[in-house]
Amino acid sequence: MTRLNKDFLLKILKEIENPLHESDLLESGMVEHADISDGQVTILLKVDRSLGAQLEDFRQNVENEVRRAFPDAKSVSVILTAEKVPPKEAPDPHGMNKNPPLSLPVKNIIAVASGKGGVGKSTVAAGLAVELAKHGHAVGLLDADIYGPSIPHLMNLQGQKPELNDKKQLIPLISKGVSVMSIGFMVEEDTPMIWRGPMVQSAIYQMLRDVDWTGIDTLIVDLPPGTGDAQLTMAQKVPLTGAVIVSTPQDLALIDARKAIEMFNKTNVPVLGLIENMSTYICENCGHEAHIFDHGHVKTEAEKRGIPFLGEIPLDMKIRDSKEYAADFMQNIVKRSQVFSKT
Repeated sequence: MTRLNKDFLLKILKEIENPLHESDLLESGMVEHADISDGQVTILLKVDRSLGAQLEDFRQNVENEVRRAFPDAKSVSVILTAEKVPPKEAPDPHGMNKNPPLSLPVKNIIAVASGKGGVGKSTVAAGLAVELAKHGHAVGLLDADIYGPSIPHLMNLQGQKPELNDKKQLIPLISKGVSVMSIGFMVEEDTPMIWRGPMVQSAIYQMLRDVDWTGIDTLIVDLPPGTGDAQLTMAQKVPLTGAVIVSTPQDLALIDARKAIEMFNKTNVPVLGLIENMSTYICENCGHEAHIFDHGHVKTEAEKRGIPFLGEIPLDMKIRDSKEYAADFMQNIVKRSQVFSKT
């Protein structure tokens, strides 16, 4: 019994060769646990789960070696345990996980988002950019709506292509005093973007990194609707000043707008305010107002959450036809909002 101690047990294990490595059991790290308690010897050997059956003879040999070394032991148990394999990293074919957060030469970056499509988010983004430019800001407008880029059309830049500068960066196109970049400049208007999430993330990252935003003090980013890869890229890779969320007053639109609010909250991006688009319909003949999509629910939601309500934009034929993006209403939003006065 004088030799029934742990040091001697470890010495024995060090003398046994690991059949999977050119080293002993201790040096190879195969021994997960070795102990002696009340005359009972217990050894745990970690192995790949798939090799358990073919190592059974080896396990028995180790048990016999230890039993010979400890003839007075009450029992000797050698147990094969499944090796804890570290989890594999998520597939990252476009290297997004390795891309560092971006540092852009822009003072403020404001994302314009919506929970669902068709609520006028892109029109609002374009309108805010144009109105800020009228107020003397150096404004950039990035169309990050990869699947449905509408900024080229809204800014009257269809069919135009950006050029490269000496640093091989894309030079934004200029319209209405705004520097504009969109994936829509790179593809034909009718070409669908059949891309998976990683490709979308990579494209947005490149349009931020590989575009010459020098001289821009405020960058408005038109995000795609929803809470997917594009939004995640912006939240994780770009120092966003905050997000403006656009919704119609419909219950269905508000349900998804709440999801957008929660997504930005969880990614620590401030929600700068809510805008109610299509708040009322104004008849072009008589000027009568009708609440086709209901009215006022976005303001109520903002007040309930303690988020600034930035204003209402009506459903007006003049806005559609003039392509002035509700200039009067945008002017009021910019004037009344502390968000844009700080940019």
